[in-house]
Amino acid sequence: MAPKSKKPAGKQTRSAIADVVAREYTIHLHKRIFGLQFKKRAPRAIKEIRSFAQKAMGTRDVRLDPQLNKKVWENGVKGVPFRLRVRISRKRNDEEDAKEKLYSYVQAVNVKNPKGLQTVVVEDA
Repeated sequence: MAPKSKKPAGKQTRSAIADVVAREYTIHLHKRIFGLQFKKRAPRAIKEIRSFAQKAMGTRDVRLDPQLNKKVWENGVKGVPFRLRVRISRKRNDEEDAKEKLYSYVQAVNVKNPKGLQTVVVEDA
């Protein structure tokens, strides 16, 4: 027999579809790329930022700003910053034939020292 679902019949789970929001996060990249060979550090950092945004915003479609890519790569393939402050915005997808209703857009935020900063909900302009 197949296992029973643990959700009560009358309750529905909360969906991310109704929410259009922007938040600022600090991503600790060093713990995600520690011990990785040098020539794969920056490409892995980009993949880790993408996976972080998927988990944080609950969307499969994640788009990265070109400035964020430049920020990760500015010190070369092996000089990835230890921490990175990013703004992740969940937006509605206006394309008619889109698979996903929402997408996440990730931008770099310029701060002097991202260490110790908390997650903040920001007004998206």
